[in-house]
Amino acid sequence: MSRIDDVYARIAEADRPEVFIALRPHADVAAEYERSVAAGGPLAGVILAVKDNVDVAGIPTTAACPGYAFTPEADAPVVAALTEAGAVVIGKTNLDQFATGLVGTRSPYGAVRNSLRPDRISGGSSSGSAVAVALGFADIAIGTDTAGSGRVPAALQGIVGIKPTVGVISTDGVVPACASYDAVTIFAAELSLANRAMAAMAAAEGPRPFGASTPYAAPERPVVAVPAELPGLDERWRAAFAEAILRAEAAGLIIKTIDLSPFLAAARLLYDDALVAERHDAVGDYLASVADPHAAGVDPTVAGIITAAGRFSAVDLLRARRRMTELRAEAMAQWGDATALMVPTAPMHPTIAEVEADPLGVNSRMGIYTNFCNLFDLSGIAVPSGTVDENDGSQAQFGISFLGLGHADGVLVDVARRYLGDPDTTASWAEPADAVELAVFGAHMRGGPLTHELSERGARWAGEITTTASYRLVALDTTPPKPGLIRDPAAGRTIRGEVWTMSPAALGEFLAALPEPMMLGKVEVAAGATGPSRWIVGFGCAADAAEAGTELDRDRW
Repeated sequence: MSRIDDVYARIAEADRPEVFIALRPHADVAAEYERSVAAGGPLAGVILAVKDNVDVAGIPTTAACPGYAFTPEADAPVVAALTEAGAVVIGKTNLDQFATGLVGTRSPYGAVRNSLRPDRISGGSSSGSAVAVALGFADIAIGTDTAGSGRVPAALQGIVGIKPTVGVISTDGVVPACASYDAVTIFAAELSLANRAMAAMAAAEGPRPFGASTPYAAPERPVVAVPAELPGLDERWRAAFAEAILRAEAAGLIIKTIDLSPFLAAARLLYDDALVAERHDAVGDYLASVADPHAAGVDPTVAGIITAAGRFSAVDLLRARRRMTELRAEAMAQWGDATALMVPTAPMHPTIAEVEADPLGVNSRMGIYTNFCNLFDLSGIAVPSGTVDENDGSQAQFGISFLGLGHADGVLVDVARRYLGDPDTTASWAEPADAVELAVFGAHMRGGPLTHELSERGARWAGEITTTASYRLVALDTTPPKPGLIRDPAAGRTIRGEVWTMSPAALGEFLAALPEPMMLGKVEVAAGATGPSRWIVGFGCAADAAEAGTELDRDRW
């Protein structure tokens, strides 16, 4: 049985018709898959599901509203970027209609049931995308996130969701929810694959790309803020977050507590104040034009939210934005020196029946720790963090989110890797294409007295290296003491070191601050048991200092 045969068999056996709004023909996907594998590429053979508010050429975009449907002639840039990298689209997934909701039940195509507990919600609005990944129908899936839609469903399925800084990734070809705060996201079972997918999707650059000096790695000992209070969580969910804090500390993250009040106040602005007017701007005219909402498949809860949003004036919107600016200033004062903020992604896991009984109230509570993110221009990664033993004896997936400042997307990948204990050292998706490798030895290696000179400039640890057998180390008379690397093919040996990556601008700054007798040049690095060696930028020292130094017979300083 081929890979695609297996996937389609899994879809048929699972009997989850609510997951996909449109599933492509088996034969078409199989043929594309074979071409993808043969052609290669960073995402060769990766199966992609696409939330049905994002355009895929030739497949109707419904935004979970049949009457709204139209058939695009071209892929959205994010879809094109992923398929160019080798990903194969399997179909379009269900969602909370017009991406309005965090529950996954607001769709005429059916409530998307949780992948592990079918009586519970999957989380929305990117419900179908998250469940498709969790059930193995796709390797990666595109979602969107305005108020948490790329994070809450990830948490409730026990998978990874990456939400980029608003504007970094193109939203062309995406039906808007609140255009000023929309972001396209990626779901995957593992962080490493989510990171690779984001790296490919980043080719669809948005209006706010990363700059040359954008940091893409966390400091050696990142400071992570956590809420002093946890509204919305019961005792068992609080205990799960306490375990997450212990795990973070064990991973070397420094924890500090902050008052989350201004963050939570801003979260309420997205739906309870004039900022929701952007949802009316997106599809309010369409809803007003529908003669028969039932025939068009309009969800009454969604229609009520969007229609009511039309009551706000321009003055109301300006006041809400001014209030949001004030709250952000208060929030950033609390944030202080933190590298990231760690919060529970979702505060609970409701049943579908609970949502049906109180659709607005439950949905509002689901966004406590997500709604403020895009309003405050934060980046985010949702990762799984164990389970919660519920009162009924079942287990809920528990997830946490790391939130970073705008354009700190790469920093969050670094923090999340440390939290998860992920040994992957590949570039974060936000790392610039022109990043430079730097070979370091001795005091600049991780845990050394000068490591901060790298991490403070946004450098990323990329693994251990060994030189070719052509080098010696000498102890230099410097403060602090450090070794000097000397190339000596006649009397040399292999020396262990580390490779870091940094932006060219950061490398230039580092070189300008480098004290005598240190210097940068080219170092020959062994490529392993087979294959040629390669030359990368690395540390050396002045010849006169090397002659005066004391020979070292060890690698580590």
